[in-house]
Amino acid sequence: MFDVLKTLSSLVKVKKTSRVHRPEKPHKEEIKKVQPQTFTPAVKEEKSPQIEKMRIEAEAQIVLAQAKAKEMLYEAKDEALRIRRDAEDEIRKKLELLDRKEGAFSEREKSILEKELSVQKLVGEVEKLKKDWFEKLEKIAHLTLDEAKEIIVRQVREKEAGMIAREIKEAEIKAKEEADVKSREILVDAMRHGATDYVAEYTVSTIKITDEDMKGRIIGKEGRNIRAFETATGVDVDLDEEGVIRLSCFDPVRREVARVCLERLLKDGRVQPGRIEDVVAEVKKELDRIMFEEGQKLCHAVGVYNLPSPIVALLGRFKYRFSYGQNMIAHTLEETKIGIAIAKEVGADANVVRLGCLLHDIGKVITDKEGSHVELGVEFLKKYGLPSRVIDCVGQHHEDTPFSSVESVITYIADAISGGRPGARYENYDEYVKRLKSLEEIAKSHAGVKESFAFQAGRELRVIVDPGQVTDAQAVVMSQELKEEIEGKVTFPGQVKITVVREIRAIQTAK
Repeated sequence: MFDVLKTLSSLVKVKKTSRVHRPEKPHKEEIKKVQPQTFTPAVKEEKSPQIEKMRIEAEAQIVLAQAKAKEMLYEAKDEALRIRRDAEDEIRKKLELLDRKEGAFSEREKSILEKELSVQKLVGEVEKLKKDWFEKLEKIAHLTLDEAKEIIVRQVREKEAGMIAREIKEAEIKAKEEADVKSREILVDAMRHGATDYVAEYTVSTIKITDEDMKGRIIGKEGRNIRAFETATGVDVDLDEEGVIRLSCFDPVRREVARVCLERLLKDGRVQPGRIEDVVAEVKKELDRIMFEEGQKLCHAVGVYNLPSPIVALLGRFKYRFSYGQNMIAHTLEETKIGIAIAKEVGADANVVRLGCLLHDIGKVITDKEGSHVELGVEFLKKYGLPSRVIDCVGQHHEDTPFSSVESVITYIADAISGGRPGARYENYDEYVKRLKSLEEIAKSHAGVKESFAFQAGRELRVIVDPGQVTDAQAVVMSQELKEEIEGKVTFPGQVKITVVREIRAIQTAK
């Protein structure tokens, strides 16, 4: 490349030298001869060297660029060859390394296989020696291996029998003591969790008033308002205590209707016989809604949501249902809390126990079918597709069938704790309610009777008859018949006052 450049530069110098050279001066005579000629050719001769110079320089640059391009091409080819040669060397080295490693692995695998075969051979020899020794021992001892094992085990058992029995006895005593302590702790803690602030009204409801003048409105002129109220609701109204009106009745549904009705009348201010009857009719229609709301409150109190509406409505009836004097809402709320606490302590499914305790007595408020409350409850819950484990808790809480799960046992225990604790239930109250109901049923069994109400703890029976079916004379006869029938069928302390009411109303509407 250097030689090429050197040649080009000498060529350029030669060209420059030839252009600088000047011709020899002509003689004067020759100049004189030339003077007549024009100067145009001379001008052309002056411009042509410049053009030639430019052309030569351009050709020199072209040659130089071509030389540079060839040099770069040669260098690129050399670099490519070098890179390829290096890559081939690297690949060859790696292949050689892999071949060496593969050979080492093959040798190692072969060595391992040889060792495995050797170990297997040794194990076989050891087993054979072991078998030979056992055979020799059996011949010497005149016992088989199983017989020798049995003798050794029997000797160890006989030697350690006393110690084992003592340890078992101690373990049983310790386990029993710990179980008793733990069970008491669990039950006490569960009962503490089951404590409720729900207070059930057994036979009396109270309404607070701020103005004593309201009692005068309730009594009305000559007592007609209070008589109309007692006749329409079937409750006994007590106005003796200052600031309080007491409603007494053994039937909680009737008492609740009377309470709501009286509150509305006091709020409205219009207390008169016609208005009383209208409000009582309205409240009786709304009683289903009231019971549904009570059912929702009970469910939410124990953390149960989204139950089917018919189940919630039946649970609301617990507010007006008593079992041996124990209000069903109070019992269910208490039992559910106890059951949940026990389930959490013993690791059972608290949600199954929650539903089982909540629904265990739902059959007691199903009155349109025959059967025990357990059977009715199970049939009702199956209808709405509740889980089988929950239905088992309901069906087994009185041990009618064997327990199928821990949750069923917990439901049974919680029910027993809530119902069996001191002060929970009163047998006398239940008998008292039965006696009052029997008085009313005796009166309703007579023809022409519209309603019958037992007042003052059964000391008064008020009978409302249909004036279209019973005459005044028949009303007198009916009172005598009721007196004799009650004396013969009902056992009661003191005496029972029987009042037969026959009332005629003529109602017309002026237009």
